[in-house]
Amino acid sequence: MARPGLGSGAAECSSISAIPAANERKPLHHQRERVPEVTPDQVIARLAERDPGRRGFGGATDAAEAAALRQATRGDHDLNPGMTPASPALRPAAVLVPLIDRDEGLSVLLTQRTSHLTAHAGQISFPGGRMEEEDPDAVATALRETEEEVGLPRDRVRVVGRLDTYVTGTGFEITPIVGLVRAPYPLAIDSFEVAEAFEVPLDYVLDRRNHRQVTREFDSRSRTFYVLPYQGRNIWGATAGMLVNLAEVLTG
Repeated sequence: MARPGLGSGAAECSSISAIPAANERKPLHHQRERVPEVTPDQVIARLAERDPGRRGFGGATDAAEAAALRQATRGDHDLNPGMTPASPALRPAAVLVPLIDRDEGLSVLLTQRTSHLTAHAGQISFPGGRMEEEDPDAVATALRETEEEVGLPRDRVRVVGRLDTYVTGTGFEITPIVGLVRAPYPLAIDSFEVAEAFEVPLDYVLDRRNHRQVTREFDSRSRTFYVLPYQGRNIWGATAGMLVNLAEVLTG
């Protein structure tokens, strides 16, 4: 299923190929071993001991409610004080944050959108999308969308918790659902929407030296957003923001 509007969340922009610039610090690939390894049991324990911001979906109907919601969630506004969504009536969405359990350690499964899509072409994201009427909750949305986009059967996902709700400047309220997936696992990618699925080692995500803050001009406005460069790819915007939240939860 197409995911119009989710994308990066930071702004409507098809590419940030200029990153890294000469004055921006490169990620320290060779120092990843200094980050303490996190096990599946530790993931479960750390998610269980916290109360994520904003349970449930949006539906704020006026500016005051929208402002209160932003105070209780993560979002594009974290790095952009005064930023407000395109509409105070936020649209509910959910993504799966798949943590792949391999013998050598955990990794995060991400997707890259195909280049021909109208919205957020070529960008990197978690599998997920808008909540449909038949979805009883965010977990159902995340698992359904993941199965549709990359063919990962929902019975292969062990849901272990959720991160803080993430509000995008494009007006979505995204609930990130964290799930453990034991490798090897089957994938059947929807080639219309997804160009590829790939993994990023969790220890790379947890290393905060790999979390950059980059400022660019979008529609004549300055916007700051997170970027995690990895092996020639730029993971940025809402996806990067949720990965930063994951790192905060798992490392304290």
